[in-house]
Amino acid sequence: MQKATIQLGPLTCPSCVRKIEGAVKSIDGVDKESVNVMFNSSKVKFDLNEEKLAVIDVERAIRSLGYDVIKSQVKAI
Repeated sequence: MQKATIQLGPLTCPSCVRKIEGAVKSIDGVDKESVNVMFNSSKVKFDLNEEKLAVIDVERAIRSLGYDVIKSQVKAI
């Protein structure tokens, strides 16, 4: 498992948080319990199984919703 953090462009409303959270939780290989979308800092934190997917796959899902991805950081657990 890896801990990932994705810095997003500014989030404008709480519904943005719910939308992103739902999309990230639906991705196979993401630990659904670990997903945390932070409105104030515009960050998404989650644990992922690097054998099933890469953080870039999660970035693509977020971008497909229309949100900007600024940068990502991944650390081994």
